Amino acid sequence: MPDMTREFLKPHFPWITLVALTIIVGLANPDFLSISGLISLMADVVPLLIMALGMTFAIYIGGIDLSVQQLANMVTVMTTVYLAQYGIGVALLVILAGALFGAVSGFVTTRLYVPSFVSTLAIGFIALSIAKWLSDQRALFMDATLRDIHFGWMFDTTMGVPHELVLGLVLVLLAWFLQTRTSFGRALKAVGSGELAAVASGLDVDRVKILAFCISGMFAACAGLMFSVKLSGGDAQLANGFLLLAIVAVLVGGTPLTGGVGGVINTLIGTLIVMVIRAAMVYLEVDATQQQMVFGIVLIIAIALTIDRSKLRGVVK
Repeated sequence: MPDMTREFLKPHFPWITLVALTIIVGLANPDFLSISGLISLMADVVPLLIMALGMTFAIYIGGIDLSVQQLANMVTVMTTVYLAQYGIGVALLVILAGALFGAVSGFVTTRLYVPSFVSTLAIGFIALSIAKWLSDQRALFMDATLRDIHFGWMFDTTMGVPHELVLGLVLVLLAWFLQTRTSFGRALKAVGSGELAAVASGLDVDRVKILAFCISGMFAACAGLMFSVKLSGGDAQLANGFLLLAIVAVLVGGTPLTGGVGGVINTLIGTLIVMVIRAAMVYLEVDATQQQMVFGIVLIIAIALTIDRSKLRGVVK
């Protein structure tokens, strides 16, 4: 009976966890539950949410994308370097760059049979090298006037709602639509649920995987663009620390490393859980190093609770 109860509750664990943590933190710090405070916190985690949304597509098919942090770093540098030349068009440039790097990760994974954790890690190092080369290994500062002309709207507010929060929700809806309302989304679920069965059914699994990594790269680029504009500069280390948080957001939200279940709405919930945990640690004055340790422990717990052990055959993807 306990096992049946656990299986029934398992899909609901993420939002139950979110509600419980919010109540606990709210009781400890009543200011946390203020509307303005919550809106501000949610706006702050939008870049993380965007990065995690892209990561969801890679994990949903049973892979992983370890390049997203370095892609975001590269994009912060590219945005700062090319803003004067391309203006708002730099957004298209960096998104295409993210798509290209993601597609290469997918190609190496599917056609060269390199496990995704290795291929994406290698692509991430390439992106890091490009970022260091473009920035000459130093922090770059964006022209404030050009930034305000082309991207100032991104951080304005309408009736107290930050535009960056609206952009984040638009990307959530776009990702949700791709996952749940398209044939591509059904193909993603088929590959994540059972790759061999998907191949046997005639599905072009390689194409699906390449597109999933391509989308992951594009979302990482969007996150990097937002980082750059928000912080008014670029650096090969600007997004450091967000890879762990993005993976935690996806897994805690209920999309396991073995793929096939969960999805972008789960990742939205997982990102909010990360937000609440971070807020609690700031309130408790936990320093940044210890915060990484806490999220490392949370990651291990999330993997242990969500992974589908029936799919494991001794191979780490």
